[in-house]
Amino acid sequence: MEINGTRILDTFAEAFPTWVSRVIITAATEAWAYRAAVEATGFATSKIYCPCEAGIERALGPHETPDGRTGYSVLICAEKKTMKSHVAARISQCVLPTPTASAFDGFPDAVDRFYTRMHYFGDTYEGRCVIGDRRCWKIPVMEGEYVGEERFGTVKGIAGGNFLVMGKDQKSALAGAEAAMEKITGMRGVITSFPGGVVRSGSKVGCKNYRFPMPASTSHRWCPALKGRIADSLVPDGVGSVYEIVMNGVDEAAVKAAMRAGILASAGTGTVRYIGASNFEGKLGQCRINLHELLR
Repeated sequence: MEINGTRILDTFAEAFPTWVSRVIITAATEAWAYRAAVEATGFATSKIYCPCEAGIERALGPHETPDGRTGYSVLICAEKKTMKSHVAARISQCVLPTPTASAFDGFPDAVDRFYTRMHYFGDTYEGRCVIGDRRCWKIPVMEGEYVGEERFGTVKGIAGGNFLVMGKDQKSALAGAEAAMEKITGMRGVITSFPGGVVRSGSKVGCKNYRFPMPASTSHRWCPALKGRIADSLVPDGVGSVYEIVMNGVDEAAVKAAMRAGILASAGTGTVRYIGASNFEGKLGQCRINLHELLR
């Protein structure tokens, strides 16, 4: 299969289940809401070594937030049993200190719910309030009052959707990856947790060349620098650079929509020679997204 001269490899992306919580962060200005959202999604690129995976989903207008202020929605992805601690930590340490910021539940209809117990920061001086139809807490702070929810929902989602962008050199491959991210950014229900959404250091499960254990190591078969040195290289001829776009979503449909949009945008640049996907022969995840089926 070819799109605009870019060959789409006959392969699949291997995704796996995760749990997702959505936090709506608002503030008096868009700038302060964005700062809080960036901080709340920090050090959350991959659960290989980060405590969780998180990212900004999209910007929100005043008509989309509980308190009628501008804001951002962020998605936090983790195991169900640890979600409460991740959400509580990121709100208390990143949103609460940010001037004028508030945090609200983005899944108010979710069956599975938990409490962050944010109001304990008030040291018994906190009080109840209602914002829109949300039961919230007012916590006295030096600025005035922090107002937000402490009950949040979590739903089953999908992690690890991906595709690989390959070019003759770094410049051409990166141009394709950037075009993909420009299209994906702001799509509902998905995040790309890595910096700028683009990954240069794709990984595989474990390692085989050291005596001590590692959870992950470089995806050597997709490293152009190793082509000719290893027998199992997957890098096509003429490819000097490979970037990976990885995304998590609230469901498989959201991930597929983002993958399709990103692949078409990347192929449309004219700088990309091949597009493929990263998988582990079905050993990691139960969800297989075939690229040819996705694009038909």
